[in-house]
Amino acid sequence: MPEATSVNSPPGELHVGPYRLLARIGEGGMGVVHLGQKPGGQRLAIKVLRPHVVSDDEARARLAREVNSLSLVRSPRVAEIVDADPWGPIPYVATRYVPGLSLHDHVREEGAITGVDLRHFAFGLAEALTAVHAVGVLHRDIKPSNVLMEGRNPVLIDFGLARLDDDAQVTRTGYLLGTPGYIAPEVLAGEQPTMASDVHSWAATVAFAGLGRPPFGSGHTMAVMDRVRRGDHDLAGLDAEIGPLLLAALDPEPMRRPTLKQVRDALSGAPRGGASAAPTPTTVAEPLMTMPFAASPDFVPTDVQRPVAAAAAAQAEPVTTPLTDRLQDQSPTRAQPEPALPPTLVQPQPARPYPGQFTPQNSQPYQTPPQPRRATAPWPERLRRWTIGGGAVGLLAGATALAPWVTAALVVVGVTLIRSGSLTNSTLLAKRTARGRKWHDVPTAVIAAPWHLIVSSFASLALLAWAAMLGACMLLVALVAGAGDDVALALTGVVSAAALWTGPGASRLRSPLTSTATSLAARQVPWLVASLAIWAGALLLLLTASVEGPVWDPALGAPWRDGTWLGRIL
Repeated sequence: MPEATSVNSPPGELHVGPYRLLARIGEGGMGVVHLGQKPGGQRLAIKVLRPHVVSDDEARARLAREVNSLSLVRSPRVAEIVDADPWGPIPYVATRYVPGLSLHDHVREEGAITGVDLRHFAFGLAEALTAVHAVGVLHRDIKPSNVLMEGRNPVLIDFGLARLDDDAQVTRTGYLLGTPGYIAPEVLAGEQPTMASDVHSWAATVAFAGLGRPPFGSGHTMAVMDRVRRGDHDLAGLDAEIGPLLLAALDPEPMRRPTLKQVRDALSGAPRGGASAAPTPTTVAEPLMTMPFAASPDFVPTDVQRPVAAAAAAQAEPVTTPLTDRLQDQSPTRAQPEPALPPTLVQPQPARPYPGQFTPQNSQPYQTPPQPRRATAPWPERLRRWTIGGGAVGLLAGATALAPWVTAALVVVGVTLIRSGSLTNSTLLAKRTARGRKWHDVPTAVIAAPWHLIVSSFASLALLAWAAMLGACMLLVALVAGAGDDVALALTGVVSAAALWTGPGASRLRSPLTSTATSLAARQVPWLVASLAIWAGALLLLLTASVEGPVWDPALGAPWRDGTWLGRIL
């Protein structure tokens, strides 16, 4: 598409308004998205609109009105509008640039999001949608490609700009605007979208994140849309904790879906109802809005300074209460006439409750299902883990019985290196969780490894001292009881292993060793090979120590022989 170029620009440089376009980063039905930057300014995502919008003054006017509303959005979960010029030679909209993968690409590269991360993702996306609704705008195109991952946090993009060229659900050429599988069924039927439509799209997007596949399947567009109309989704394999909430939000009937307030309460565990959920006396519940109402010149948000708080208070009443009754209850007397409603308001009707919804009949708060316990491995796999762990303890006991001083030196080096590597790995994972993968992550981790070795060495020395103290106590008890050298040293190795596993700072030692044992135990052949090798080594060391006795190199003999201080004590 053509783009405006400044006459003062160097050859080959493209400019739109004051922004130099650095690279194309996306493309959609309304325009092309570039990475752009003012001289000396921050980098932004510049959406350059297509020619059919450029030539339509009515579309430009709608863009100007909607930008005015969307500019009020201030949320870390939304790529908010920073600048726009609807009336320029080439109209554009500049938003915050989020340097992360889209949810679609993130799932393709990293796999489905599960557990606590999925709950965090769903809550963050609901917060983003609340911030957009708070200024009177519907998103209407929530889908995996319109959600960017900033670390583990979702950021909503392209809000409010999906249908500026036509207020109808179908374009002038007859094509439906939106992505099949993420459009609400009532929109497919030709009805005006509402907040409930965005909730349906939210649920479909969260289901994609948790499943790694579209909840309504793939294939021919008409087949997918037919499954959406019938509510024929496939949520098999979704985390049981969030499944019932998404099931309710994907209901084909809009009035049976939970509101965003209920969604956020369910995900955060906050109870509905009560004093904290009641709207303030000056708050008029926010109606469900169609786009003509939100984009009209007379529309003014109820709370410009705190739009998110206004939306949360506005949605606090149960959706089963008709809007006209709520307005009547806030009138000075019941005899006064009801206030006139804008013609574009969608009047909500009493609806059949979705499972767990608050109604006067059940008067129970909407609650999320109990959190499932962490999945327990089958008993054969647990037994294989214990086999590997027992063999490792036996190996340390045999090595201690045969060559105590060499084994002690190897244990000191091994514990120090393992704890240092664990610190390096956890630091790398924390960075990637906070801001995503970077090409320089591994080189930076390698450079930082010596520093991590120094930092972790203090805790490593404390753990080793603890193990040495308990091992020495065991050695003295065994010698006083009359045990042979090999038996006393073997028992010392067993007690030292237990101390290393449970002592101060042992978590950084346990974590990598447990991961290794779990990985081996999950597959029978690697487990069998590793177990045979470990147990064979342990038995060989113990047998050699019992026959030939301990090897005290580099010392000359046992520290408790006659002539030594310990020998004189014993």
